[in-house]
Amino acid sequence: MTAKGKGGADKEKPLIPPTEADFKGNQLDLFRSFLCNTDDERGQLSNTFDLWDSVPRYAMSRQQMDKIRKEKGFLSLQHIAFQYRQRPFEVRIQAARIYDEKTKTETDYYPSASEELIEDALRKIAAEQRNAFFDKPNYRSGVVFSLHMLREELKLRGHTRSYQQIVLSLNILARSTIEIRATDGDKGEGFSVSGYFSGLSAVSKHKLTEDPEAKWIVQFHPLVTQAIDTLSYRQFNYAQMMSHSTQLARWLHKQLSLKWIFASFTSPFEMRYSTIKRDSALLNSYGRERDAITSLDAAWDELKKGGVLMKTEKSEVLGIRNKLEDVVYTLTPSIAFVAEMKAANKRESLAAKNSLSSGKQG
Repeated sequence: MTAKGKGGADKEKPLIPPTEADFKGNQLDLFRSFLCNTDDERGQLSNTFDLWDSVPRYAMSRQQMDKIRKEKGFLSLQHIAFQYRQRPFEVRIQAARIYDEKTKTETDYYPSASEELIEDALRKIAAEQRNAFFDKPNYRSGVVFSLHMLREELKLRGHTRSYQQIVLSLNILARSTIEIRATDGDKGEGFSVSGYFSGLSAVSKHKLTEDPEAKWIVQFHPLVTQAIDTLSYRQFNYAQMMSHSTQLARWLHKQLSLKWIFASFTSPFEMRYSTIKRDSALLNSYGRERDAITSLDAAWDELKKGGVLMKTEKSEVLGIRNKLEDVVYTLTPSIAFVAEMKAANKRESLAAKNSLSSGKQG
């Protein structure tokens, strides 16, 4: 298999394997170091990335894709507007076209919930010793793994996949192109284009889908590499996030872990339905607003049952003739979530000091 060319171009080139030195270094040590008390606690933790995990890049379900394919025969460029730290952005997603060797057919796929689980599991594997690499000169990062290792991680978290399903998801992630574009002209414009995985390769003496021990290499998106380099990531309860049954609940958990950094019982946190709909893009498929809100209510209930939140309060914003305009959710964290945010803050502070000290010594 080969690495995806920049910008999803048809021309491909071999992915250069990481060297032994790329698996060592201060940046990786900080990335793998979690603030916790036991090995069991460490096994629950992973990293979430500020900008990259704020991009609505897994919003289209397989059912929605099937409907579009039946109508148009293909998946066109997907446009999603969102905001990140009060700045407007647009994401443009080019679907992957996957060739099926058995049926001799081609099918378009946007990355969806299954691919998101694959990426999260690979990031967890990367946080374990000796699996991640960081190549500063070529500014790339990634993870080395086997299909068996990835399948076992998914199974452990309650998301069992076959080897064939995993390989399909890996190819979708490598062959889909994502463009992230700032749209506030007054502050200047900028954009980046890459595959979700900027590189993917595997080596096996057998068919890849039949060799669970084949060595695979994934090269992460450049924004993940940037986050590892600049320490712009946070530890969070990955096991708890993966235990949620809905994609929306998992998205909310990540966002709370990134934004509610000073969670406390005396300072409730507010989130609006309109903001969640805009920035997740996971509620756009509902024909009726009330149905989307019901789905969001269920996701909050899941976070309460899962131990992330202690309680939620819901306030409807009504306009002319009592028309529903928005819903404001006031959140109170669980004791465990408050402790997790304090640990994440302390780890962030220690990592910054460590990096600064290492830079001075260098």
